[in-house]
Order: sequence, then C-alpha cells, then structure tokens
Amino acid sequence: MSSFLICLLVAVSQAREIIFPAVAAIQGKSGQVPMRLGADPDDDVDLTTDAVGGLPSFAHLPYVPCFAPRTDDEVEKYDIAILGAPFDTATSYRPGARFGPHGIRDGSRRIRGPHSWNVYSGRNRFEEWAKLVDCGDAPLTYVDNTVALKQLVKAHKIVSGRMANNASIATIPRILMLGGDHTITLAALRSTFERWGVVNVIHFDSHIDTWNPRLQGGGVTEYASVNHGTFLHIAHEEGLISNDSSIHAGIRAPLGTHRRDLDNDALCGFEVVTARDIDELGTKGVIEKLKNRVKDGKVYITVDIDVLDPAYAPATGTAEPGGWTTRELLTILDGLVGMKVIGADVVEVAPAYDNKGETTCLAAAEVARSLIGLMVAVPVSNDS
Repeated sequence: MSSFLICLLVAVSQAREIIFPAVAAIQGKSGQVPMRLGADPDDDVDLTTDAVGGLPSFAHLPYVPCFAPRTDDEVEKYDIAILGAPFDTATSYRPGARFGPHGIRDGSRRIRGPHSWNVYSGRNRFEEWAKLVDCGDAPLTYVDNTVALKQLVKAHKIVSGRMANNASIATIPRILMLGGDHTITLAALRSTFERWGVVNVIHFDSHIDTWNPRLQGGGVTEYASVNHGTFLHIAHEEGLISNDSSIHAGIRAPLGTHRRDLDNDALCGFEVVTARDIDELGTKGVIEKLKNRVKDGKVYITVDIDVLDPAYAPATGTAEPGGWTTRELLTILDGLVGMKVIGADVVEVAPAYDNKGETTCLAAAEVARSLIGLMVAVPVSNDS
C-alpha cells in the first residue's frame, strides 16, 4: 500500500463523525418542512410542503369554476381572475400557442403569493386588497375559429360579470388572459367593451397587428380575415378601441408595404415605439411615451411574448430577432404603475419550441405577475 493511501486512511479515521437529526433544522412556517414529528406516530407527515407540486394553477392561486352555470352565491367571489384561452388556429406561421396557458402556469410554479415581495418596489400585490383566483381554461373548439372566439367572448363576459369580492373597492372583476394566439385579444376587447366602453390599448409586440385583411393581396375570405395579424384593425372597425390614444411598443417586424401598413395603423389610432427606440430613449423614455399617450384613460395591456428577443423567448409562433430583453420589458411594465388597467393578456407562448430551461414560459409567467401588480395597484370602477 502506498504512503499516500495510508495517509488518506488515517485522515478518514480521524475525521469527525457528523450525525444528522431525523428532521431538518428548519424552524417555523417554511413551506419546506418535510416532517412534523409528534406524539402520534401515524401523524408525522405534512402533505402541504411541496412548493411546486399539485395541479398547476397560475402561481398556486385557488381554482374557481368562474364560468360554470352557477349563481354568484354558489361561486367563490374574486377581484382578479386568470383565464386561459387555448386557441391557435388563427396563426400565420408556427402553431402551438393553444398550449400556452399550460406552459405559463408551469412557468409560474415558483411563484407563491406570500413570497412575492418585489425587491424593487417593496410591495407584495398578492397580499393586498384584491382576491386573486385561477378560472382554468375557457372551453374552446379547435375546429371552427368563429365559434371558438364566440365561446371565449361568452366565457370572458361571465367571468367579468360576477360580483367582485371587494365590491366596495371595485365592483367589476378584471381578467388576465393567458394565450393562445393573439386573436384572443379581440374576444377580450369585445367583452371588455360591454363592461368598460371604449378603451386604450398598449400593445407590446414585434408586429403591428393592424393589417387590413381586405388589402392583403385579395382572395382572403371573411373567415380567414380574422387572425392574429388583423385583430387590432378589426377592433378599430368595431369601435372597441380609442382612435387617438393607443400605442405599440417593441415593433420591429418587416412590413408588407412601404407606407400603407403604417398609414392604416395610424388610422386605427396607434402610435409606434420601435424596438430600437429603447437604445435612444432608455426604459424611462419608453415608459414616459406610453404614459403620455394613454394619459388618464382606461387601458387594456396586451403582451405578445415575441416582443422579447428570441434569445429570451424562443417559444413563440413568429419570432423576430432584435427584440427587448426580459429585464427591459419587466422594467417598462412595472413603470406603468398608476395606470387604470381594466384587463390584460400574455399571448403567443408556444411551449413546444421552448428550451429545456423553459425560458419563454418563465418569462411569460413573470410578465403575468407584473400585469397582476398593475391591476392591483389601481382599483378601477366603471364610473372612474
């Protein structure tokens, strides 16, 4: 035996023996205590300790069958509801966003209300006045887009039509939708109009989504004209959104024409902040432009995850290089605090294209958390 091995054995024999206790030394309410040993040997296992297990609701919020055929007295009341919209049959490139609600909920598994204190603001919006719930997904057919969008409008109206939990603060429950391709925003705006009237839109996206389907080379049927690239044009035509106070943010995708697309976009009521504007303006400048455009009006915020660069959100249907970072987007969203946000969505998450680290789903879940924060920060009534 070599002298090295002899020295090693001597060192091991003289090492201090460490005896671990039967239960990890975690005191108090941790959420991670695996055992609670008591006098009863059959009552020593705590089944409430897993921070990421169980059926996935968004951020472990309680599930409520919000659009079930039940009266308000039979359904648990809420102030802000998560609603999944598994729809992707109006895309123009890669499908898969029908699984977006599932992916975003998976991405939110690390989020828990009691542990959501924001390091930047010092606030925990999950622990304030609003009761937050997850309504699950709207039951949408995948064989008929027209019927599916009508189903989503109905589900959205039912969810927002319930009596709010804290009606003395805000009487109308607000909804954060998880998509789903971007066409679902049209359904939300149709429902929102009934509760709130005409609204402003802040549209985070790499594409303008105001294309006029009658000017896209012809031959587009009325059925096919409703899609994720035309929905804002249609919302304008239906009188759902403001004609002079909506705005895009993060735009960078090529246009189909030299000027016509942008001229039509302006007619639809939109101003444009391009992706590269952030290089000159910085996040503070972008926040200022968004706030100045909307001013004190009611606003619907829709976030297409492809506003992020594909390096940060590869799992989307129509990725465009040259986008914002996740940090930049979250900084801008959090900077909109004080706005009257009457509804919001996160869309175009297609988990099949994500990487093993779930980069896109994690980012989308964090975007959703920021949107919840904006809604909680400013209660809105329909007469304000």
